[in-house]
Amino acid sequence: MDTTPTTPSPDPAREKVRKSDAEWRAQLSPEEYQVLRQAGTERAFTGEYWDTHTQGSYRCRACGAELFTSREKFDSHCGWPSFWAPLAEDAVVYLHDRTLGMERIEVRCATCDSHLGHVFEGEGYATPTDQRYCINSISLTLVPDEG
Repeated sequence: MDTTPTTPSPDPAREKVRKSDAEWRAQLSPEEYQVLRQAGTERAFTGEYWDTHTQGSYRCRACGAELFTSREKFDSHCGWPSFWAPLAEDAVVYLHDRTLGMERIEVRCATCDSHLGHVFEGEGYATPTDQRYCINSISLTLVPDEG
């Protein structure tokens, strides 16, 4: 998998969600807005999904796009939900993030360009990709599997 930073590209199969800042502020809580639209980070071990084992799909809280599933979720003990891959490669986009004096790869929703978290490689996790998508719980909505 290539996590070389990319910018959103036109995908005819994926309808982009575009809203004004005022529309996002009206839709999202102040905490959601701060993370999803301003690339903030929730505190470790405080989000609702960091330790859940519920089976289902994780969707973007801003637009509802399906991003991850519980099949790719693993316990990294970092305090945020961790996944070893997105549901589909075109579900997310990657950007260089040089904030806070670090060099990281930011992960954003490909549908609405909301900030989700970051992806890290080579940390030694026993996952098929050796990657950890460290995602803010507040960026996600878990839709449990039926049954």
